[in-house]
Amino acid sequence: MSSGIGTATIDFGSTGANEASVAVTGQGSISATSKAEAWVMGDDTSSNHTASDHKYFTLFANLSCGAPTASTGFTIYSRSTQKMTGQFTVRWVWSD
Repeated sequence: MSSGIGTATIDFGSTGANEASVAVTGQGSISATSKAEAWVMGDDTSSNHTASDHKYFTLFANLSCGAPTASTGFTIYSRSTQKMTGQFTVRWVWSD
């Protein structure tokens, strides 16, 4: 059973946006039928958001993962009810 785990940075930009995405690449063992998941940890930080900001992220935004591309990776998408700015750290995992 193959699997991968890591972090990525999702960026809503400096002017704000309701949607953002980040491509997770370099996953040579991932298959087109693998399952991927993304989430925000409440104690994570980023270059412009505190742990407190990360704790409340899911009140305003959600995360979903696109279908994997074999031997490559997948995309993490975020949509928010509010305009978000800056970068948030997201964690991800995939497995077969």
